[in-house]
Amino acid sequence: MVAREDFRGNLFSALNEIQSPYGQIVMEAGAGTGRVTRLMSIMARRIYAFDIAPPMLKVAKKMLHMTGTTNWQLAAADNCAVPLANNSTDMAVQGWSFGHAVDWYPHTWQTEVGQMLAELQRIVRPGGTIILMETLGTGIKQPAPPTPGHADLYRWWEQAHGFHHRWIRTDYQFASVDEADELTRFFFGNELADKIRAENLTILPECTGIWWKTKR
Repeated sequence: MVAREDFRGNLFSALNEIQSPYGQIVMEAGAGTGRVTRLMSIMARRIYAFDIAPPMLKVAKKMLHMTGTTNWQLAAADNCAVPLANNSTDMAVQGWSFGHAVDWYPHTWQTEVGQMLAELQRIVRPGGTIILMETLGTGIKQPAPPTPGHADLYRWWEQAHGFHHRWIRTDYQFASVDEADELTRFFFGNELADKIRAENLTILPECTGIWWKTKR
């Protein structure tokens, strides 16, 4: 599914506009299968990517080897305890990882995400950039937080933590309606897949939010 996402390359362009990783030392939390890691590795001087799930990192390692780059290092780590020194990177990024805390910890997500943000703040040098990426809806053309909890999270980032915000489209492009149906049904459920089948869609709209701030 990740291979079909953002077929126009809008995420790479947006990240470069906010803060180019060119020549930078980058840390990534919740790297998953390495989609953002691969984008950053093309330009970064060094990128350290972490995820709590070793099977995800195994996929990321395979994909990164295919790029031919060697400026990356993967390791298993919790978002609240990353094995890097204070003020050791120029950028810290996370994508589609911190937002899970809203579902996992509905009553204490501010505490949980606050610890994750503090870890990014610790690792980035003064003057460096922190970037957060999260969903603003799949199957829709205009941004909307998927749940009230996510709306609260995004508002909290902006109002309590001073993050700037923008959104982009990261649409999926599938080879056929059958492929779109199969993959979407597995990852997003029957309702969205039924819509794809009924409307014969091979392009599935998606909105992604980006939040960023400079460490002072």
